[in-house]
Amino acid sequence: MTTSLSHLTLTKLMSFLFKTKKPEEKAPEEIERERILKSEEIYQKGVTSILDIVSPSAMNITPNYIQVGGKYVRTLFVHTYPKYLQTNWLSPVINLDLIMDIGMFIYSIDSRIILKNLKKKVAQIQSSIIMAQEKGEIRDPMLEAAFVNAEELRDKLMQGTERFFKYALYFTLYADSLSELDKNTRALETLMGQKMVFTKYANFEMEQGFNSTLPLANDELAIINNLNTSPLSTTFPFVSSELTSNEGILWGINKHNNSLIIFDRFSLENANTVVFAKSGAGKSYAVKLEILRSLMMGMDVIVIDPENEYQYLSDAVGGAYLNVSIASPHRINPFDLPQKAPKNETTQDILRAKIIDLKGLISVMLGGLDPLEDSILDRALIETYAKKDITNKTILSKVKEYPTMGDLGEISELMEGGADLSEKLKKYTEGTFAGIFNEPTNIELTNQFVAFSIRDLEDALRPTAMYVILGYIWDIIRSKLKKRIMILDEAWWMMQNEDSARFLFGLAKRARKYYLGVTTITQDVTDFLGSSYGKPIVTNSSLQLLLKQSPAAIDLVKDTFYLTENEKYLLLETDVGEGIFFAGEKHVAIRIVASYTEDQIITTDPRQLLEIEKAKKELAGKTGNNRNSEVRQNNKMKEDDKKEKKE
Repeated sequence: MTTSLSHLTLTKLMSFLFKTKKPEEKAPEEIERERILKSEEIYQKGVTSILDIVSPSAMNITPNYIQVGGKYVRTLFVHTYPKYLQTNWLSPVINLDLIMDIGMFIYSIDSRIILKNLKKKVAQIQSSIIMAQEKGEIRDPMLEAAFVNAEELRDKLMQGTERFFKYALYFTLYADSLSELDKNTRALETLMGQKMVFTKYANFEMEQGFNSTLPLANDELAIINNLNTSPLSTTFPFVSSELTSNEGILWGINKHNNSLIIFDRFSLENANTVVFAKSGAGKSYAVKLEILRSLMMGMDVIVIDPENEYQYLSDAVGGAYLNVSIASPHRINPFDLPQKAPKNETTQDILRAKIIDLKGLISVMLGGLDPLEDSILDRALIETYAKKDITNKTILSKVKEYPTMGDLGEISELMEGGADLSEKLKKYTEGTFAGIFNEPTNIELTNQFVAFSIRDLEDALRPTAMYVILGYIWDIIRSKLKKRIMILDEAWWMMQNEDSARFLFGLAKRARKYYLGVTTITQDVTDFLGSSYGKPIVTNSSLQLLLKQSPAAIDLVKDTFYLTENEKYLLLETDVGEGIFFAGEKHVAIRIVASYTEDQIITTDPRQLLEIEKAKKELAGKTGNNRNSEVRQNNKMKEDDKKEKKE
């Protein structure tokens, strides 16, 4: 019994001395939870995460570059800035056509510390100046300038108008090969050197430099420069507007950053466009280029051509070119109606709108109407349509014949007080201009590209012809909904008369509903914008193209388009085919560029056109000579065959 107690006491004593504890038994629930957690940990190790997907296969770090997967990477830091920094000096670097990451780190410094250091620095500079004066030395302009600058900075820091910062700027370039990386590095160094901003490689710290430009906000390089508020503000990365989308056509090149301006005019609130430029600035060239590229996208294009500038383009694309003149066989009846009523419109609506348009047309033709003539004309037009059994209840598709201007003259003569109106209309029904607007329509707009030429018309008839052609086109457009562009060149002709100007404004305002984009071109900006309908047409056009302007019109253009002084002088000094392109709220400087083939089709340069005609004649001559040679060779072969048969 004694031995047993001694052993137990010794065991307790040893346990106490060595602080050994009997392991506690865990509850079954805790054991199960630990097992599940361990199983989950093992499972997660075998699951692919996003980090596994985005991480490169390998990373090779060398003293002056890093290889991340298949990419070569190099980081540069800025170590020296010039005395003066221009605003937006970093923009050319940002717009450089290179793949790069840019890291900026700005650290605020307590102004009290800077003021204390500046006070010491000013004292040192002042002492140096005084000592030089006592020795009789020539004054040092650098010391005096440093003294003035330091004092000026002290004043601004004390007033709170300036603050002091530490600034770090890093560039990380990417390339597919080491030679390409060296080339890109030289391009960046050259561009920065032109600004007197000098860079160096982050040698032996490439990994830290790479990490510093990642979107982690970690400055592992910590290579900083001291800048106050004014020079620091110039480093803000201003970037020019981009006008590039995945749809549309190529309009030109962005002069700010050499990017492509690819845009779809139908993606805006409306597809209308205005083009303003002085003669010879390239407006017709730019519009022809748009036409050519729009045709390739499957759009229909209709052109009113006052100077036969689009005939060669029409021939090149297989379009229809219709000459509207007194001697021409092509005729358009202004009394025509759409063959099919547009959606949500009745025959009564169409007939009423047509009578209103005809009243405007006849007002243009006769040089205006007094209230009595306007009332008589209104009744006469209704009776003229009724003469051909066309009323508010007529089904348009069943109409076989439309009235003409001669019918209107006859009806007016029979009406009380309409004799004078009928007499005035005889100029267009029996007189000098008889036939051009007094015969049934004998043309159809079935081609993808259709151009109406009015060059051979008298100047007095041009506004009337434009009015008639636009009315006819408008009826066709309303009959069938389709993506179309209508080009109205030298639109200032229509702005000379209030009725025709009102008609053009109504066309621009309603075009969006019928999937139509109206392009208005003019070189006489003053006459166009001087009309009460000129500016509303501009505001109803989401796209605007301004090319080189004349000094006489530039102030009016500036006020209309809210241009800055720099943009004003840009339009005065720019080259041919360059200007400003507005698309909605964005606008950029543009340079119109065409390929060689496009240029040969759309050029309006007389010298170039003569060279093209000469080349055609030479080619035709060579072709003719080749054909004659082939004919002679064939005849000789036939004669040789006959001789062989006889022998």
